[in-house]
Amino acid sequence: MKLAKNKNIYFASDQHFGAPTREASKVRETVFLKWLNHIQNDASALFLVGDLFDFWFEYKTVVPKGFVRILGKLAEFVDQGIQVHFFVGNHDLWMKDYFETELGIPVYHKPKEFILENTHFFIGHGDGLGPKDIGYKRMKKIFTNPLAKRLFQALHPDWGVKLGQYFSVKNKLLSGSDDISFLGDKNEWLALYTKRKLEQKHFDYFIFGHRHLPMEIKLNEKATYVNLGDWITHFTYGMFNGKKVVLKKWETS
Repeated sequence: MKLAKNKNIYFASDQHFGAPTREASKVRETVFLKWLNHIQNDASALFLVGDLFDFWFEYKTVVPKGFVRILGKLAEFVDQGIQVHFFVGNHDLWMKDYFETELGIPVYHKPKEFILENTHFFIGHGDGLGPKDIGYKRMKKIFTNPLAKRLFQALHPDWGVKLGQYFSVKNKLLSGSDDISFLGDKNEWLALYTKRKLEQKHFDYFIFGHRHLPMEIKLNEKATYVNLGDWITHFTYGMFNGKKVVLKKWETS
C-alpha cells in the first residue's frame, strides 16, 4: 500500500460499543464519530483492530442492532475510496461476512502481515497470543467450537443477543481486560510474543489492541511493538505517516 501526499494510515481498537450499557456507549459513539470525521480528509486507510462492539453475533439473517452511525460512516469511508480493514477481537469473534457484503470491508480472524509504504507491519487484536492470557485461551476454545456456535445460534436472537451482552460485560476473562496495569517492558506478554516472531522474520511494527493500554515498546533497533489503548478510558489511536507510527490521544472535550 502506497501513501498519497499528505495522507496517513490510522489504527484504532477496543471501542466496546454496547458496554457497560447502550446508553453509556452513545456518548463514546459520538466521540468516536467526531474522530472519524476528523481523519476522513487525510486518511488513506483505517485499521480497526478488534472489539469495535462489546458483543457481536451474526445469525443467518440477523445482526445486533445499534450504532448504525458508526457503520454508516465506515461505509462512507469505503465509498470515498478509503480502505478500511477490520480485525476480529475476542468480543466480536462471531463475525462472519456482514461487513464484507454490506460495507465492503475485509474481515480478518487472525493477525496479518502488511507492507505499508515499504514498512513491514504485523497487525492483529492480540487476544490469545503470547505466554499468558490463559483464561481467555480456554474460553476461546469453547466459543469457537462448532457445536457451541450451533447451539447458541439455535437461540432466538432476542435471547441470544441479550445473553451474549450480559456475559460480555460481566465476564472479565471474556473481556481480556481483567488486568490492565502495565507489566513492564520485559513482562508484557504481547511484547514477549513479538520478540519470538522477530526470531522468524523481521517486522518494523507490531500493532495490537486487547490490552486496553497505550504503549510503545522498542523490541530492538528496528522493531517496535505498539498497543493502541482503547476508546473507553484512553481514547488513543495510532497514525502512520509513511515513516513512523505515532500514538496520539483524541481530546474528548
